[in-house]
Amino acid sequence: MTAPTPAVHDRIRSLTPDELPAYVYDLAALRTHAAAVRAALPEGVELYYAAKANPEPQILTALAPHVDGYEVSSGGELTHVARAVPGHPLAFGGPGKTPAEITTALEHGVARFHLESEHDLTVLAELARRVTPGTRIAVLPRFNLPMPDDTLAASALAMGGRPTPFGLDPSQADTVFRLLTDGTHPHLELRGVHAHLGSGLEAPAQLALAASVVTWATDLAARHGVRLTEVNIGGGMNVDYAHPESRFDWTGYGEGLAQLTAAHPGTVLRIEPGRALTAYCGWYATEVLDVKDSQGEEFAVVRGGTHHLRTPATKGHDQPCAVLPVESWPHPWPRPTGRAEHVTLTGQLCTPKDLLARRVPAPGLRAGDRIAFALAGAYAWNISHHDFLMHPRPGFHFLDSDSDSDSDTAG
Repeated sequence: MTAPTPAVHDRIRSLTPDELPAYVYDLAALRTHAAAVRAALPEGVELYYAAKANPEPQILTALAPHVDGYEVSSGGELTHVARAVPGHPLAFGGPGKTPAEITTALEHGVARFHLESEHDLTVLAELARRVTPGTRIAVLPRFNLPMPDDTLAASALAMGGRPTPFGLDPSQADTVFRLLTDGTHPHLELRGVHAHLGSGLEAPAQLALAASVVTWATDLAARHGVRLTEVNIGGGMNVDYAHPESRFDWTGYGEGLAQLTAAHPGTVLRIEPGRALTAYCGWYATEVLDVKDSQGEEFAVVRGGTHHLRTPATKGHDQPCAVLPVESWPHPWPRPTGRAEHVTLTGQLCTPKDLLARRVPAPGLRAGDRIAFALAGAYAWNISHHDFLMHPRPGFHFLDSDSDSDSDTAG
């Protein structure tokens, strides 16, 4: 079980049943965590937040003092982030960029473009010539580089090292570098290389990948007589849903990156974590509606479900949670109460896949008790299939103890 922070606990307790489910975010805890991450990183390493993990404006604003910029992956995300945190550098990546999206990015003055293919390069070059003729656009080709077998096996989500739609094949590297250095595309400026290869990796595996990417990139640049000023090694720092008290070793990771930057002076390394920055600040709070036995297994049905919090269904894990008992029972009918030591928590959807957590130790769980699901600050609401069965949307509560204020928004 994972207890919410005091501020989150008090807010969940204060909500009426009709105000559940709800997302509750502890912005002070987010700022503390982001500041610690920033402090662990050495000089010469830039920290960009992958906005896809959680693009809520309050989250983006809370992170602003601690990050060097934001990574966006669509025209809509780009416009949203630029509006929420104006004036902060943006890096635009992702496969399948449309001409309209690229034009929007150019008009917003995006700081970096991550090129996913030769076609991506060609379209950007032509649109840059038309839209920003007096400006050289900074680009980093993204490459799908090989990964060591043991690292690939450890990755929860392999973004590279195998056939994927992400990035350029290494066999295209020399062609792309020639196109960006021989005057073919004078409106584009080669700044470096991007290679995000895997997610769900601990610090030693991340450092091994970073070293291999930097070595490969500098060798490529040397063959073409150019000097890279930037290497983007991506994100993918592990968040352990089975052991939420265990966190990524940012201190060890920072020490390893310091050795890497010392070995390659003048080259800036950029990382783009998303989940590992915001997952811990968010909670999905709900109420038990019913407790029942089915062929020897006990189930509790809660308000909401995976149409609000899709993370456990997407990753195939059990979402860590805490039970907040509620003593009062305002209804005239009997209160359903569990008899087993463990109970499986499900939502309201008409599918057996609507599982939030299996065999949770919760003896005596009752209808009306509250459940607070932890690690709901990333890839949760924003990746969920909100409209399936048309249940009400959750509320959103942003707690800010640092400023003695908070804000609520409707679902």
